[in-house]
Amino acid sequence: MPQSTSVPGERHVFVYGTLRAGGRNDIARFAPPPRRVADAEVAGTLYDLGAYPGMALGGEGRVTGEVYAIDAQVEAALDRLEEVADDDSGEYVKRWLRVQSFGGRTFDCLVYEIHPSRIEGCAVIAGGDWIAHSRR
Repeated sequence: MPQSTSVPGERHVFVYGTLRAGGRNDIARFAPPPRRVADAEVAGTLYDLGAYPGMALGGEGRVTGEVYAIDAQVEAALDRLEEVADDDSGEYVKRWLRVQSFGGRTFDCLVYEIHPSRIEGCAVIAGGDWIAHSRR
């Protein structure tokens, strides 16, 4: 596996839904402004929860997203938005994942995985791209 290009102390997040560029919650609206560093995809399944998606990590599917460099203040705001709970009972569970960009760089990324109880009965988004799906 390629070595991570993350700088010590620098945080990265992989976003795949409404936080993507042009999405309803575009991550660029947070302060200090996150810096987009790569486009990537990860192994996972994307589910349609109505106004937003949720991703279950792993499996054969691929989920499209973007990697951003963020600071602790933005991470805390994302935790609130994604309703992360310390005991992993919130809407999303905070995970760390090594993500390889389309350009071949790797980043250790924060990823918000949907809590398994939230996707029961939800449709899978074929192709794993929320932005493309939401424009249909």
